[in-house]
Amino acid sequence: MLLNPRATFSLAVRLREPDGAEIGEVFSFLSKLYFRGKLTYAREFASAADGVPPILVITTDRGLVPPETRLRRDDLEQFCQVDISSGDERYLAPLRRDANAAAANLPSDAGVVLLGSIATGKYVDALLDVFGERLLFPSDFVGRGDMSRGGLLLRSAREGRELGYIPVAGAIRRGKRPPKLGPAARRP
Repeated sequence: MLLNPRATFSLAVRLREPDGAEIGEVFSFLSKLYFRGKLTYAREFASAADGVPPILVITTDRGLVPPETRLRRDDLEQFCQVDISSGDERYLAPLRRDANAAAANLPSDAGVVLLGSIATGKYVDALLDVFGERLLFPSDFVGRGDMSRGGLLLRSAREGRELGYIPVAGAIRRGKRPPKLGPAARRP
């Protein structure tokens, strides 16, 4: 839908314009609940360090970028050309470059929270090589699918309740599916 040159909804139109649209908005549209949950949660709880943006988004060929980074239609088409699960160096080299730059600017005791999938190596392998024990993830992610993680993150942000984190290194990253999230409390 976003790449359709005849699409008339706001985000598709802006992607065709010179200023484009923010990657956070584009990815939230593409993955709906999951990315929106990650971005909302990160905006609620991320903390900044000198020289490192508080929130970074993993891209297929540009490494780590802030969610305010602007994209155009051509950029999105380029993203589609790289398979991140195949070990493609067009994905891994920029990711390693930016992770190493972040690691060099972070205090040695600063944790790095990964809100992406921890069940496969597509994100974890390269980031573990750089951050080691400092790479953390919400322990409540184990056993949850994308939509459940997105809902959990949105709910936690809405409630102002930060999740508990554990190191990725040595963690059980796949497990028994936890019970479904109960209905969210209604707001008055």
